[in-house]
Amino acid sequence: MNNAKPAEFISPERLKTRKIIMRFIFITIGALIMACGLELVLIPNSLIDGGVTGIAMMVSHLTGMSLGLFLFLFNLPFLYLGYKQIGRSFAIYVAYGIAILSIATTFIPHGYAITNDTLLATVVGGIMLGLGVGIAIRAGGCLDGSETLAILFNKKLPFSVGQIILFMNLFILGSAGFIFGFDRAMYSLIAYFIAFKTIDLVSEGFNQTKSIWIISDKSEIIGDKIMFRLGRGVTYLNGRGGYSKDQKDVIFCVINRLEEAKLKTIVEEIDPGAFLAFSNMTEMQGGNFKKKDIH
Repeated sequence: MNNAKPAEFISPERLKTRKIIMRFIFITIGALIMACGLELVLIPNSLIDGGVTGIAMMVSHLTGMSLGLFLFLFNLPFLYLGYKQIGRSFAIYVAYGIAILSIATTFIPHGYAITNDTLLATVVGGIMLGLGVGIAIRAGGCLDGSETLAILFNKKLPFSVGQIILFMNLFILGSAGFIFGFDRAMYSLIAYFIAFKTIDLVSEGFNQTKSIWIISDKSEIIGDKIMFRLGRGVTYLNGRGGYSKDQKDVIFCVINRLEEAKLKTIVEEIDPGAFLAFSNMTEMQGGNFKKKDIH
């Protein structure tokens, strides 16, 4: 007789509630990390961030008033834009993240610096900002309203969102030179670049994968070799050449970036004329992306 207890059934409503709670937790963590980066690293070394945060830091420096107050006030218009452009749930997550960020920067002790080395502060501050913002973005939130504004401008201007954000931040960081000195503005630009790259790593993941499409007359042999030598599963899709009208098997495979060179070698050994198409994948869901034993 089987005495094993049945697996606990979790209703869709409970799963959704858990997911929402985890999102708020990660947005909180991201906002706290960013607040520490601002108050304990960048501000004591007269360095600033880009976007709305950078504007708030300059105004706070000029007026002597709380940074948290300006972070909250300056981001309010972008909450409305986020609600209109993306949706209510996004606006709620953004409002929560900005509120936590504003409160945290208000209560973190002022005047204390983790380091007074400008170069070290640039690197550490950039990493902390990128880590905090990246965690918030991965959880579905945002800690700065400039991206929402860039999305709105993108519909009216012939520039990408990334180009618009870059232009805005170059203007903001350039303006900081008149307040903090141009040497500090250049250090701030380095910190912004480090933060930008860290956001990509955190929000997209460190273990970036690639999807591979292979078209060859020797697809069966190539597929067998990939499974045998790389330990990766493959999927065969039916294809037909648009010009030749010939039926061909198309191989679809997902690998990590360290396996790319070996896969190319396998294909070239079997069919040097095979067509390969590579595409970066930032996230996968479902399936079983595990390696089998390789030889």
